[in-house]
Amino acid sequence: MDQATQDRRPTSGSSAGELLAQLREARHRTERLTEDLSSQELMGPYLGIVNPVLWEVGHVAWFHEYWTLRHAAGRAPLIERCDRLWDSSAVAHATRWHLDLPDRDGTWRYMADVLARQEDVLAGGIDEEERYYYDLAIRHEDMHVEALTYMRQTLSYAPPSDLGMAGRPRAGALPGDVAVPGGRWRLGSTADDGFIFDNEKWAHEAMLTPFRIARAPVTNAEFAAFIEAGGYRTREFWSDAGWTWREQHGAEQPVYWQGKRDGAWTVRRYRALEELAPHAPVVFVNWFEADAWCRWAKRRLPSEVEWEAAAIGLPSADGARLADQRRRWPWGDEPPTPARANLDFAFDGTVDVAALAEGDSAFGCRQMIGNVWEWTASDFLPFAGFDADPYKDYSQPWFGTRKVLRGGCWATGARIARPAYRNFFTPDRSDVFAGFRTCAI
Repeated sequence: MDQATQDRRPTSGSSAGELLAQLREARHRTERLTEDLSSQELMGPYLGIVNPVLWEVGHVAWFHEYWTLRHAAGRAPLIERCDRLWDSSAVAHATRWHLDLPDRDGTWRYMADVLARQEDVLAGGIDEEERYYYDLAIRHEDMHVEALTYMRQTLSYAPPSDLGMAGRPRAGALPGDVAVPGGRWRLGSTADDGFIFDNEKWAHEAMLTPFRIARAPVTNAEFAAFIEAGGYRTREFWSDAGWTWREQHGAEQPVYWQGKRDGAWTVRRYRALEELAPHAPVVFVNWFEADAWCRWAKRRLPSEVEWEAAAIGLPSADGARLADQRRRWPWGDEPPTPARANLDFAFDGTVDVAALAEGDSAFGCRQMIGNVWEWTASDFLPFAGFDADPYKDYSQPWFGTRKVLRGGCWATGARIARPAYRNFFTPDRSDVFAGFRTCAI
């Protein structure tokens, strides 16, 4: 990789040994999320928002092979027809249930063969260009690990086992707002941030006016108050598009809420019915629902630049403006731990919003990394000077059709849930681990 390309496509700097450890870690999670499923569950019903699990596993292996072995190392395909099976840019979603896929044993064998060949390549060392493609493929698998986790919820499968501590903290609510001063903010990433995705390029100046943002995400109890006040049936709380969605789906509450039992709301968690934890963040709500709650509460969603400044910004010495410096993480430069963030399967689900005080930002916002993704008001658009990276279908086809989410969730890997990472989904998606926090108007 020449210097100009390296500047456009920075990498993590991980050694060959570190990359191999990351590959094995991601693969362990993929296997833990799929190996217990029956042949029928591996295919599942046709749905527009998920893939067949069997196809998804093969696609993950194919992506590794395509970019690290074929593209970077010049090796021939392991399966002649693999592009016709697993190239998500070319294989229409609706056809993925009807392809002549390898069976369970064949798919797992393909996945193992790809990893074995990656191990062989990495044993000989790695240059900067190859490192970029390993960084990309590992993070791609991280994303699918999270997707496989919420797919088990979508499909009412059993919960995944041995991937997070079951004793989730019940620490209560955390009401109130914090003040964030205005000033200049550099939105986006730089080459000094290591591996980044193309839609983060490049950091550019934005001006912020002072604002107030909630210390914590909206809780189940706070969202229940909206439902009980008739929020889903009151047109004035919904945008035109949001009301159309609500009418088409007959939505009366979040998708997995099941009504009340003995005065308490219940929710389907995987395949079991549980009492809803009142002070955990509301999750599995789409952007339309978040926006409607804000209209009812006379609040608003933060823009992504407000979110980022509240998460990793610092006040100037006199507190009158944002400082030029920023933290790497909300709490500082040290890496995430289970005491700071419910991230990387630290726990096996969401924790109360008052938990993990060690992860507070400089302004006092809690859980801005982990627990639940947070919808923002921002449309998913390119930054000025955007240039697609080699995986051209990662961002470019989706600009203008999705909303930005920030912060990661309990099932997001730390390699993904950096504060500058821009997740993006259509505003009607309620199957992902998404909640929201709000700003004062």
